[in-house]
Amino acid sequence: MSGGQAPLLETAGGVARITLRRPRQANRLAVDDLATLRDLLDAVNADEAVRVLVLAGEGRHFCSGFDLGALGAVDAGARFGELADALEAARPITVARLHGGVYGGAADLALACDFRLGAPAVEMFVPAARIGLHFYAGGLRRFVDRLGLAIAKQVLLAGRTLEAPALLGCGYLDQLLPDVETLDAALQALVDELLGMAPLALLPMKQHLNAIAAGRLDAARLAADVVRARDSADLVEGQAAWAGKRPARFQGG
Repeated sequence: MSGGQAPLLETAGGVARITLRRPRQANRLAVDDLATLRDLLDAVNADEAVRVLVLAGEGRHFCSGFDLGALGAVDAGARFGELADALEAARPITVARLHGGVYGGAADLALACDFRLGAPAVEMFVPAARIGLHFYAGGLRRFVDRLGLAIAKQVLLAGRTLEAPALLGCGYLDQLLPDVETLDAALQALVDELLGMAPLALLPMKQHLNAIAAGRLDAARLAADVVRARDSADLVEGQAAWAGKRPARFQGG
């Protein structure tokens, strides 16, 4: 495709990074990109060494959502919704690096991540109602559940553009950094913190927190994960590291 390349997956040191690489089109996603991103998520989920996944974009913007020119060719809402749901359910902890514009369905992709860090140039705008497109079910749920009904209506019904301070204030951003360099430093610090956690506690707790928020907690699975962590070498190492005031060396088992 012109203007850029397909999303790229890079993995090192327990961290995977998916980069959107169509900067001349504000990293909009074509039909093929949706399938590519699902495949990349599948690869990340299958790699048990990966504990953190970072989603980022090249150029001026994070992402401008789905290519509107292809709306008539596919069921864009269903396909995009499936991708966002898969990102929300990803096994690793997910972090969105938001350095610029976040538009259309990309606003939901970022919202599906566990953490969102931003720079001052971040703004979020969803033009669905303006162009006659009904937003898909998963995106509606995430906006209401995570930002509240009032903010969801401002964004999705009134078509408001929310700039960085408002995004921080409503909880869309977890951190707002003063510039891109500081954003990258804060992102690395968060990644390092997450990598320092015990994976047998960290990764299942993510899934159970999301399940509780969605009203679908599996109590038996939660109990099993509690026992698994309790009986693991990670707990022994974590307690020893805490007592010795040193970094823990978790094995994940």
